[in-house]
Amino acid sequence: MSGWAAGWIRGRDLAIDLGTANTVVYERGRGVVLDEPSVVAVRAGTSELVAAGRRAKEMLGRTPESVTAVRPLRDGVISDADVTERMIRWFVDQVSPSRLVRPRVVVCVPSDITSVERRALEDATLRSGARRVFVVEETMAAAIGAGLPVEETMASMVVDIGGGTTDVGVVSLGGIVTSRTMRIGGDEIDDAIVAHVKAEYSLLLGESSAEQLKIGAGSAFPLREEISERVRGRDLVTGLPKTVTIGSAEVRRAIETPVASIVDLVRSVLDVCPPELAGDVVDRGIALTGGGALIRGLDERLSHELGVPVHVADDPLRAVARGAGRCVEEFGTLERVLVDTRRS
Repeated sequence: MSGWAAGWIRGRDLAIDLGTANTVVYERGRGVVLDEPSVVAVRAGTSELVAAGRRAKEMLGRTPESVTAVRPLRDGVISDADVTERMIRWFVDQVSPSRLVRPRVVVCVPSDITSVERRALEDATLRSGARRVFVVEETMAAAIGAGLPVEETMASMVVDIGGGTTDVGVVSLGGIVTSRTMRIGGDEIDDAIVAHVKAEYSLLLGESSAEQLKIGAGSAFPLREEISERVRGRDLVTGLPKTVTIGSAEVRRAIETPVASIVDLVRSVLDVCPPELAGDVVDRGIALTGGGALIRGLDERLSHELGVPVHVADDPLRAVARGAGRCVEEFGTLERVLVDTRRS
């Protein structure tokens, strides 16, 4: 075993799923130790951190002029490097406060990330306190975290629907055979709900209210018993608060465009998959991970339209972090799925 690999095993190393919606941190030997929204509150006109995570998310749409609550990642990549660095540092300090032993970190990245975007993420992670950074594609991390046998010759397929991106990939023999990424995810579904409610009810919803409606009454396939959810926003006519009740069938119509785009993306990957591996996928089915996997009926919708069995992974929100965490725990076995940033 090389010296750096031995040091990896001895260290308190971390895996970070730095998502558009949530950041999940896995610590070697302890499992998932942090799961917080990827939101920070900063002093207006500066990068001074006021709050991060859940406390910062609670400030969205509620801050005074002197404080701004922002999401420093968009579509799975960094939109504000300085604020992202501060957010990562804050999260790392929560789980690894020692400045004497800096952790080595595995970071998850979208499959279609550009070299410039990847370098920005690596640099932000290094400046936040990591002494070495490795990257793993979210498609592979999701497959590992979902418990798929990625090292076998038979292929497995995973669909990871995050806040900013949807990653679809077929893995076999420890590698990604084919994959595609689309920058549509939970955020676009929330935006579709906001647009629908604005058009139909002249009601302006905040980000949290749209997410609440998606969780409470969202669905991608007809339900045996349709449900409804009360949601409150600002009436665009009177300017006053107003509450309406919206049913799951209506929410389903509102989110049809982004959901149909996700279905089409999965179909496109199946279309280019080699015939032998496509047969494996038909036999084994497709695993859904990410927050989008929790949308009611999405597994049924995909199975109905594609003719392939579909199942939701256990604890899909943390599947990518668990997969990256396994890379930390079993580095000798899973080393080849990682990219050493010092060598790239």
